[in-house]
Amino acid sequence: MLQRIQTVFLAMVVIGMGIFLAFPIWSKVALAGGQSADLTALRLHHQINEVQSNVQPLYYLVFLAILVAGIAAYAIMKFKNRVLQSALCAVNSILLTVLMGLVIYFTFYKSAKLFDVELPGKYEIGFYGLVGAMLANVFANRFIRKDEREVQQSKRFR
Repeated sequence: MLQRIQTVFLAMVVIGMGIFLAFPIWSKVALAGGQSADLTALRLHHQINEVQSNVQPLYYLVFLAILVAGIAAYAIMKFKNRVLQSALCAVNSILLTVLMGLVIYFTFYKSAKLFDVELPGKYEIGFYGLVGAMLANVFANRFIRKDEREVQQSKRFR
């Protein structure tokens, strides 16, 4: 049924991916104020000065986020097949881990070394949408497995 708690958590995964796509993930401003760097799901933008900037497109982050949201939405519709739902959540866990690894790579290794190496930058709301989606996916998988165990246990008692 659609009113189970795992449906709420899977919907939170979809919402978290929407936040990840819509808002900035990370930003950094130089102490001198001339340079800045912004990471969104679409691009890594490094503003060198008022005239020069470097933009690196990151379309694979968008693709992964849409894929995760699509799998979560599909898992919501497969509420009658808890084994498939659990497998889809496992696939989403792997994709979310890859997505988090890419974000960490771009924030710590790619962007942080552009200027002011000692200044780490700050995570924005898009990053927290990703973290929330990861946690919601873990809880959804936990409740799906719990539901399946209860159903198997009730079948055993019949």
